[in-house]
Amino acid sequence: MYRVAIEKLLKWKQSKRRKPLIIEGARQVGKTWLMKEFGRQAYADTVYINFDSNSRMAELFASDLDTDRLIMGLELYVGHKIDPNNSLLVFDEVQEVPRALASLKYFYENASQYHIVCAGSLLGIALHQGTSFPVGKVDFLKLYPLSFKEFLMATGKEQFAALLDSQDFQMITSFKQTYIDALKHYYFVGGMPEAVQSFTENKDFNEVREIQKRILAAYEQDFSKHAPNEIVPRLRMLWNSIPSQLAKENKKFIYGLVREGARAKDYETALLWLSDCGLVHKVSRVNTVGIPLRAYEDLKAFKLFVVDVGLLGCMAGLRQRTLLDGNDLFVEFKGALTEQYVCQQLKTIEDLDIYYYTNDRGSCEIDFVVDTGERIVPVEVKAEVNLRAKSLKTYQEKFSPEVSVRTSMADYKKEEWNAFINNKVKNIVIGLQQEITRAVIISPDMYVRFNVLSLYDWDIKTLADVFGGLSDRGFVDGNEVRDRLGLSPRDGLDELRVLENYIPYEMSAYQKKLVQGGAKDDGTE
Repeated sequence: MYRVAIEKLLKWKQSKRRKPLIIEGARQVGKTWLMKEFGRQAYADTVYINFDSNSRMAELFASDLDTDRLIMGLELYVGHKIDPNNSLLVFDEVQEVPRALASLKYFYENASQYHIVCAGSLLGIALHQGTSFPVGKVDFLKLYPLSFKEFLMATGKEQFAALLDSQDFQMITSFKQTYIDALKHYYFVGGMPEAVQSFTENKDFNEVREIQKRILAAYEQDFSKHAPNEIVPRLRMLWNSIPSQLAKENKKFIYGLVREGARAKDYETALLWLSDCGLVHKVSRVNTVGIPLRAYEDLKAFKLFVVDVGLLGCMAGLRQRTLLDGNDLFVEFKGALTEQYVCQQLKTIEDLDIYYYTNDRGSCEIDFVVDTGERIVPVEVKAEVNLRAKSLKTYQEKFSPEVSVRTSMADYKKEEWNAFINNKVKNIVIGLQQEITRAVIISPDMYVRFNVLSLYDWDIKTLADVFGGLSDRGFVDGNEVRDRLGLSPRDGLDELRVLENYIPYEMSAYQKKLVQGGAKDDGTE
């Protein structure tokens, strides 16, 4: 199974400023496998130490943290010499022995020749409980469930993953049904490695669902085992409310849906716990746009997404047939799954801060706005092929972003020219329009109006539909339509015409010629 993180680990190995590395991530996202696979690919020897219920390691790190002494103890434990140039030291479940975390400082300062990677399922929580931690002495790597691209590669579609990288969108469109089918499978299976491995080998959706149920049960056991007793009930209520929260039209997290009368302060610790152990992604609101977006973050308004789209479907009890074959009732939650998917993919991109936008009136909402460090990019999420996006248009008119993104099941389309007209030319020409109009204001019969539509890049079908309809209603003549289509004028098409019987549908019953038999008012024919 290929993971993009392997490439990052190889760069870490070659870095001249290499520090001990801590891999962060939720339970069962593949941290242990990744460390072992990295050792297998890049080192002659991998020294794997699991600190969970390991009394020998607890004793070794309990006293002096002298690195020579620690290396000698590790060599005695594994039964062979550790070569600093060709051995990878793997410290797994390192949160179980906090002194092992503290030792990383001394390995960095006094024995930097050793290559050390660490991981722990609840490491994020351990770091928030007063553990002595070597600040500035370690590197970090976040690991998430498999992305859609990694899912394609794991399921034998390496060429389709490579095609995405090539950005040959004409070719991608030719094979869009393959991508759509794979995406539906990804919505159900998700990116948890065990579920993906099972699906790759057996193509059994029921088996995948059982694996997901076991993972969710393990998370619930972690609540009881590791969380403070007083917050365990709140943890469970908050965690189990996420599917229903996402299914709401207003996807802002509402504490009242967790429990009637609930307040934010009652659940702050539980929310922090879930976030620290990597089980949820908290996406905060902004109501204005600027760099950095963090400066405009509204800490009181946020959405919560879970770690994996497959687990979300399992929590919601979503059946295979509903997702893969479709269902008329499966509308609102399809949107929730799609937002979860997009959030999950965005999270795999390094150095990308993710928020969502609403204006003060709540009349405009953008599903995600991302801060790349150089620009702010709005991302509108559509579950199907419907591309109507009133909120995105409102956002563009207000903030004039260089790039806007709309995700949907429609074919790829890059609207560079129309965006240029909207964001650059339109503002300039409107200014000129106002100046010229002001200059001729003394004449009541004169004005200046700029028709921005004339500059848009229309496709031939849109032109034919729009201007053909205008011609039928008598707004333009036939030669004006031909001119819009790039055709030469013809005789007899210079007059305005109105299509006979072009009336509203609801008025059709009043047309006498449409009455059966052509009956007249007096009943005669």
